[in-house]
Amino acid sequence: MRKPKKPRSRKAGLPPGSLVHIGEIKTATPGISVLDFGPAALSEAGIPDAAALVAYRRENSTLWGNVYGLQDAADLAAIGAAFQWHPLVLEDILNNNQRQKIDAYDNYLYVVLHRYEVTSEPLDVVQDQISLVIGPDYLLSFQERPSQTFEPVRQRLRSDRGNLRAAAPDMLAYSLIDALVDSYFAVIEQLDEYSEDLEADILERAGRQVPEKIHQFKRCVSQLRRNVYPLRELLGSLHREHALFFGPEIQLYLRDVYDHTVHIVESLDDLRELATGLLDIHLSTVSNRVNLEVRALTVVATIFMPASLLAGIFGMNFHVMPWLERPAGFYYATGLMLVIAAIMLVLFWRRR
Repeated sequence: MRKPKKPRSRKAGLPPGSLVHIGEIKTATPGISVLDFGPAALSEAGIPDAAALVAYRRENSTLWGNVYGLQDAADLAAIGAAFQWHPLVLEDILNNNQRQKIDAYDNYLYVVLHRYEVTSEPLDVVQDQISLVIGPDYLLSFQERPSQTFEPVRQRLRSDRGNLRAAAPDMLAYSLIDALVDSYFAVIEQLDEYSEDLEADILERAGRQVPEKIHQFKRCVSQLRRNVYPLRELLGSLHREHALFFGPEIQLYLRDVYDHTVHIVESLDDLRELATGLLDIHLSTVSNRVNLEVRALTVVATIFMPASLLAGIFGMNFHVMPWLERPAGFYYATGLMLVIAAIMLVLFWRRR
């Protein structure tokens, strides 16, 4: 995970509800898009700034505003004042290091979610925070940067598949959460493919970079699991404790998303165990290759050991020794060394 460039220490000593942006600035050009829809119509527009969003006059029953890259405290305060949000909600929206959670207020619900992307070279999981404020006739989503995560929901609204326009904001909120959870499966698949490639590299050639790649993979999986795990509690709380904001029919859909989240957590558990197994495979492969090299050196040393013995014997300073006085003594000794080495080599070869 990338570390934020604006740490939490910037808020030390400030009173609760102070609006200070915490986290990494991921886009230099904030933007706002609006979908204003009802059972019979839909209007879509781009909004230049927060003031235009506050002054926006909707024509239909439900408003979905998507804000990305908002870092200005004054703009967010204006939006909060228009929709009558608590200052703590505004504070959490500007703090991009929030844990996934849900806070219920009198007439709206605040939900913090995370979006993830996998980068390579080096392997890393990039986290974006998404805040949802679900009201009686509106839903505002805040993202750190633009993405295509919610584009399928926009397409469903444009084509009115599943009568999404006629539904209440709770159905829109479910659709956004479901799209976000579905994007996690793509992250899991990317990590799974990376683990397969890493396993092939380990078995083919255990280079110096393999331990570092294993460490990066294990770190990403552990951090992703730690951040995704609260999502299971959040979804369980949504379909159990917030009937005021989600009707009985939507709670059934939320239960299905909860099951998807359990599957994701289990997949991350499997990947974490796989990361530990990859390290064991790497160590075993390296140890096996060392054993093969040691065995080859041992065979060579054993084959030439009789030759060393004979050379040592004929190198002793005795006056009377066999073959010392013969002209062909050197060739006799060398031939004997070669014959013994050949016999030992044949024996080693037959014993594999």
